[in-house]
Amino acid sequence: MRKADCRCLRAIFYARQRHKAVNVKQSKYQSKPVDELGRVAWSVQENDVWRQLVTRQLACIKDKACQEYLDGLRMLDLPHDTVPQIPDVNAVLMRETGWQVAPVPALIDFDHFFALLADKKFPAATFLRTKEDFDYLQEPDYFHEIFGHCAMLTHPAFAEFTHMYGQLGKKATPKERVYLARLYWFTVEFGLLSDSQGNRSIYGGGILSSPAETEYAFNSDKAVRKPLEVIDVMRTPYRIDIMQPIYFTIESIDDLFAISQRDLIADVHQAMELGLHAPLFPPKPKKTEQQKETQHV
Repeated sequence: MRKADCRCLRAIFYARQRHKAVNVKQSKYQSKPVDELGRVAWSVQENDVWRQLVTRQLACIKDKACQEYLDGLRMLDLPHDTVPQIPDVNAVLMRETGWQVAPVPALIDFDHFFALLADKKFPAATFLRTKEDFDYLQEPDYFHEIFGHCAMLTHPAFAEFTHMYGQLGKKATPKERVYLARLYWFTVEFGLLSDSQGNRSIYGGGILSSPAETEYAFNSDKAVRKPLEVIDVMRTPYRIDIMQPIYFTIESIDDLFAISQRDLIADVHQAMELGLHAPLFPPKPKKTEQQKETQHV
């Protein structure tokens, strides 16, 4: 993995928190307690980390983030010098789309995750990376969730798509969830907009919270970008530890609402019958015995 690339944060998040049950012992971070008012006592050091993260990423997404994200960011009016508090974010989300941020432990299983989304609650672990992990983090921290995702949750079409995903995931079988996960991965996490004039912008939270992924997704001539077709997306494998070799584009965020009105479980079953596309990436290297021993220690 690239140590200058904090995108691993959201990649691991969706691999283990969104779509796989993983033992909580894997996380070295613990969520901070929330008081009776829903607020967290962030430290001076954490406020400084937040300031540095926000300053860096605002510069990265300039002229690249979609207008809907920027509009949402303005609505949220996140502070730059202190870590934002959940009640302040929730006041905006509730007013705009009826959503709320729900504080959770550093790791939750997929049943809990889908249940929260189905109830219009977006899970956010209440911990922030340390300066030692500024550019590399295996867990999804508060910056990723709040800065990366919450702005788009102010948009009705995006919010409805996310709500629908939670409702479907809550009822789906484990195998169906795997196919649904690819749709989420290539939209909410890695989605791009491309209008009829070819103007490109970013709405995926995993891209928008990562400097390296922002630059790569927007400018790289190596990446494949193609219009989103639901069954095509569901058949497309991905790896979580590399720059994405392919991105899917929609013309408008309202396209997500149209997708949410489809019979997506029927699409899942059709994708299953057709089978997966050949991956556009090499197999993940196997760990050596020494690496396994080091990881175990």
